[in-house]
Amino acid sequence: MSVRALWIISYERGESVAVRFSRRYPTVEKRAKCMAGSLYVSVPEDGTVLQLLLTELGLSDPDKPYMALRDDCLHQQRSPALELHVEGPSGGVLWPVLVISQGPLILACLALVDAPADPRPPLASLFSVSQGLTLLAGLQAFLCGSGSKPDREGLTSRLAMMPSILLQVCPLGTPQDIPQPGASSASALPTPAGTQKQPAWKTGLHRGRAVVNVALTEMVRSMQYGNRNRQDLWDVYGTVTCKCEVEGVLPNVTVTLTLPPNGSPLMDVLVHPCVSSLDASILTAISVEDCDSSAFSGPYKFPFSPPLEPFRLCSYTSQVPVPPILGTYQLKEDDNQLRMTVSLKLHESVRNSFEYCEAHLPFFNRDQMGSVDVKVSSGQLEVSKEKNLLVWVLGQKFPKSLEVSLEGSVSFSGQLPGPTDPLCTDLTAYIKLYFRVPDLTLSGCCVDQHSVQVYSSAKPRIVTSRELLSSEYYIWNSTGTAPVSSGHMML
Repeated sequence: MSVRALWIISYERGESVAVRFSRRYPTVEKRAKCMAGSLYVSVPEDGTVLQLLLTELGLSDPDKPYMALRDDCLHQQRSPALELHVEGPSGGVLWPVLVISQGPLILACLALVDAPADPRPPLASLFSVSQGLTLLAGLQAFLCGSGSKPDREGLTSRLAMMPSILLQVCPLGTPQDIPQPGASSASALPTPAGTQKQPAWKTGLHRGRAVVNVALTEMVRSMQYGNRNRQDLWDVYGTVTCKCEVEGVLPNVTVTLTLPPNGSPLMDVLVHPCVSSLDASILTAISVEDCDSSAFSGPYKFPFSPPLEPFRLCSYTSQVPVPPILGTYQLKEDDNQLRMTVSLKLHESVRNSFEYCEAHLPFFNRDQMGSVDVKVSSGQLEVSKEKNLLVWVLGQKFPKSLEVSLEGSVSFSGQLPGPTDPLCTDLTAYIKLYFRVPDLTLSGCCVDQHSVQVYSSAKPRIVTSRELLSSEYYIWNSTGTAPVSSGHMML
């Protein structure tokens, strides 16, 4: 939901009527123009909007209480969503103009509606209407303070704060929050420290408990063929995601990544634009070139001034000697039956503690499954005959031997055809592994919460985590053909 324009009008009988504050959002207006096409009606000048609003509210001419365009029985009132009839060559109807009033103040905004104009949708179905009214009610409570009628000096000071208020609660025309009801001009917004100027990209300031959350996620991909003529491939890709809820206009935070003594250097490092400085040697390691043993191996320091929303601080690749799970897969076809043998082995360097670990064995371009006679040495087997899929649930741990096996046969005697795939014909088949290992990375990279430095007025709580996830982790049938890459797996 977005707002095309907003007005605050002062109105008291016997005194002058004026638009005390207005704000238009060109980016939202451009969206409205693209969505409406030939039916687009531009927002007129403030003076025209003021007259149209007063006319629609019956305040423009008290001596003429009846107006056919407004009061005729054929006109359907949809208060508080009014329609303003704009005259002129580019005229038309502006709708919905949301209006609330209290004492001498009239607050109005023109909401952006992403539904067709004809037939006009019911108000209850428009999220923009409820959001717009919530925004106006919050601004009204802020402007009026604790009383129903604000004093002149207090109203003047609060109106002067409206640009800063809207920058926080309605950045770029999108309502995100409401100001604190009845807040004074000193407490409505956090006061910037010193003479720091709030940058345009930072739409607000954090209020509340200070927390810094740093999450390190590594994803491993693999293509294993079980064939000496085909080289197995794997790669590791890591991301560091931050959510910094700290006070101040431009607080400084430093996150440090460390590697074990024998760890491979991080490569292909990319950083977020908010990072203020960086050691040039961090950016020199590139995976497409031969690895230099003298390459920078940490610690990797990233000083930055964080945005309010979660963001990816950096990403990297890492070269690891072996994939976490090695496997072989063999299929043999006998009449309308497939015999299979699967072996999986967890590498000893990987912690044997999974949140989940599953192996999916799909079968394409065949009839639906009939009988299934398959045994597993560990875990459980789930069968989906409609999807022609075997799901081997390995659970949270491999056995002490770190090896598991699956063996058996599957017949395809169903009456309906199963799922199809243009690649997996004949004996071209694969196993796809899905797993997550908490508190582990293959590269050994980690974020020590004691190394996270925050320069802010309040001491924050530091939360760090790391995890290893599988991504496109395939083990191909060694007795059939399989897609082969001639080089490194590309991200």
